[in-house]
Amino acid sequence: MRIEKNAPVHLGVIETLSGRVAVIGREQVRGLELALARRGDTILGHPVKLTLEDTGCRSEGGHIAALKLVSDPTVVALFGTTCSSAAASAAKVMSQAGVTMISGNNSAPFLTSIGGEKAPHWQPGFFRTSRNEEHSGPAAAQCAFSVLGLRTAAVIDDGDIYTKGLADGFRREFERLGGKVVARVTVNKGDNDMAPALEAVAASKADLLFFPLFSPEGNHVLRQAKRMPQLAKTTLMSDGSLMTQSFIDDMGTDAVGMYFVGPTPAVTSDATRRFESEYIARYGQPPSTNFILSAFDAANLLLDAIEKVAVKQKDGSVIIGRQALRDALYATRNHPGVNETTLNCDQFGDCASPAFNVLRLTDPAGGLDGLEANVVYRYAP
Repeated sequence: MRIEKNAPVHLGVIETLSGRVAVIGREQVRGLELALARRGDTILGHPVKLTLEDTGCRSEGGHIAALKLVSDPTVVALFGTTCSSAAASAAKVMSQAGVTMISGNNSAPFLTSIGGEKAPHWQPGFFRTSRNEEHSGPAAAQCAFSVLGLRTAAVIDDGDIYTKGLADGFRREFERLGGKVVARVTVNKGDNDMAPALEAVAASKADLLFFPLFSPEGNHVLRQAKRMPQLAKTTLMSDGSLMTQSFIDDMGTDAVGMYFVGPTPAVTSDATRRFESEYIARYGQPPSTNFILSAFDAANLLLDAIEKVAVKQKDGSVIIGRQALRDALYATRNHPGVNETTLNCDQFGDCASPAFNVLRLTDPAGGLDGLEANVVYRYAP
């Protein structure tokens, strides 16, 4: 595609910008904005135009957003999505159009690879700097079985590819270790009354409830479980989708003692300190989730690849090959990052290493930083 002299480099941004998950989508956008700010909001001497589309964290939202953006021939690439269910539908549209998409938040195994093989929803041209959650379920299972000494578990998912994938991964590893999943329940997005699901969990007498849900469904599960005497001794565990300051603030003491499995955070360094100072200077507060660091890394991977493949013309225009852009990202090796020391993209589009921590919340007043400091188990296959 050709970008005429003085015309903007046009990027499509597909994120969750409404609803309870919007806090994560907002941070993804800010990661992109901060990466652009370091470049003076220009690429190749051209200004940058961002067109934002809201998926609502739904599959149909991702499909519609991607259709809108790829129908515009000036869009160079897509940045997103927030939710993996939206990514699956958006990536299919993107790939068929020959465009490239990169995410700093999607982590469902079904989007890239499972067990070293192409996953069901893999699409050429989709990349991510968030860690493949293929390893999140096993990390939770190993901690539950080997560290916490639990032998029976119940699982709640909401039926989409992200939560179902984590639940499946947990079940496989927990049962391989010798445990037993005694209840598997699916709730619907938008459900408020979790009593039927929780009553099934209570009837199973499971030692552990693993519920890798987003807000607000995850909030409802935790709050209502805490008010059921028959679940008073049940260990509660979720995943990174609930590892946000807003969740901790909302749940307060109800979340005390709860476990979370999430990507191993970046080691504090000059790079992370510089990033946080730039964030605070621009937005007036610290980041609300560390997933913004993988968004920043994703943005820099994309922007560097665009600059690498662009061919400047004598008239001031720039030509960017769509396949050349994909090829440059697939060839990424030892790219310096903030969330990751180095990024290396494989043939399936995974660019981050599979490292996860299991955390326990002991003091809500300590916030997200306090939670991430309380590591009870580390998993790095």
